[in-house]
Amino acid sequence: MKGIENHLVLLIIRLGAGGMMLTHGIPKIGRIMADEVKFADPFGLGPTVSLALAIFAEVICSALIILGIKVRLASIPLMITMLTAAFYAHWDDPFGRKELPLLYCLVFLGLLAFGGGKYSLDTIFKKK
Repeated sequence: MKGIENHLVLLIIRLGAGGMMLTHGIPKIGRIMADEVKFADPFGLGPTVSLALAIFAEVICSALIILGIKVRLASIPLMITMLTAAFYAHWDDPFGRKELPLLYCLVFLGLLAFGGGKYSLDTIFKKK
């Protein structure tokens, strides 16, 4: 991807999507710490493991995306989490409830395709 504008757009998308996703993940940390695990179990791993995987995606992977570290790899758990939210947690809900996780999934698909761009820690560390 060439051009400062394209890399700036990737930075804005990373900061925006990653930051907004953190607002979904951080409250889940409190739930797991307080042992209030009432969470969907779409893969049969148990609600605690499912919640821990969602926290990993929504907090750790979001932070990696914000910082621009392994953006393509970090996008995958977020896409899986968003597809699970859309088609498992909100299966019986109207499309309006599925729309946000599907939109996030598309954003993370774009980051998977294009990476973190020039303004990422991965790029800075590669130069040194």
